[in-house]
Amino acid sequence: MKFKDYYEILGVTRTATPDEIKAAYRKLARKYHPDVSKEPNAETRFKELGEAHEVLKDPEKRVLYDKMGSQWKAGQDFRPQPGFDAGFEFRGGGEAQDFDPSDFFEALFGRRPRGGGSRRPNVQAQGEDHHAKVLIDLEDSYRGAQKSITLRMPSYDASGELVSRERRLDVNIPKGIRAGQHLRLAGQGGSGVGKGAPGDLYLEVRFNPHPLFLVEERDVHVELSLAPWEAALGAKVVAPTPEGPIHLTIPPGSSAGRKMRLKGRGLPGDPPGDLYVALAIAQPPANTEAEKEAYRALERAFRFDPRGLGKG
Repeated sequence: MKFKDYYEILGVTRTATPDEIKAAYRKLARKYHPDVSKEPNAETRFKELGEAHEVLKDPEKRVLYDKMGSQWKAGQDFRPQPGFDAGFEFRGGGEAQDFDPSDFFEALFGRRPRGGGSRRPNVQAQGEDHHAKVLIDLEDSYRGAQKSITLRMPSYDASGELVSRERRLDVNIPKGIRAGQHLRLAGQGGSGVGKGAPGDLYLEVRFNPHPLFLVEERDVHVELSLAPWEAALGAKVVAPTPEGPIHLTIPPGSSAGRKMRLKGRGLPGDPPGDLYVALAIAQPPANTEAEKEAYRALERAFRFDPRGLGKG
């Protein structure tokens, strides 16, 4: 995926006001509208302009886009870091956009809709639902947790400057929650109009990257290193789990890549997931003469040909 510089596409600076962004879009949209333009790349440029305008006119999307920083250049290979959008609060409910978004747009924003428009003050209506992503630790899903989170919701002030409204919420993380599930906080969305009830806030849960464990649905995976003699002869070793270390029996003759399934030790649930321990063989170093001689003794004892091709 290639990085798109939306400011460059519209020909505006990163400090451009909403009025400057609107004016630049209108001027270029007239120039490249496929129905009237004679430019050979008019349709492609028109789509790019629409996408850039969709992001830069919306304070929520613009702040999230700016978070990527100015270190990227148009056309560079780009992958957003997992969880980069955690803590940003968006209006709307996730229905499709009214334009064809690029892969780059969807990598940043999914298919979130544009922010809500203005309403007549005398109309009674329920407030908009809001959405945000939150990052939790894997261990929070095993135990359940009470988390205090901070959400940012950008907006333009009266002078056209981007400002952020922050709020803190105490959130109950239920035991066994999976990545991608949503928590509904009733009444924590947008304010209602007139006597309309407020909307709800939906928090999409994601896991922080873990140095040991990889999660797939309810199953958890971990790699366990063994000494060659532990794998060959069998051993009782200490293995990590998200609930704490356990004693694990390694069968004799275990090979690298073998997976041991610990039933029910994945994410809690009904039924719970499993924990898969993938075995790896760690090679001891041969730094001293005694260590090197030990390897020579192994070579003499086994006459082992790992490639099965002979020595010739």
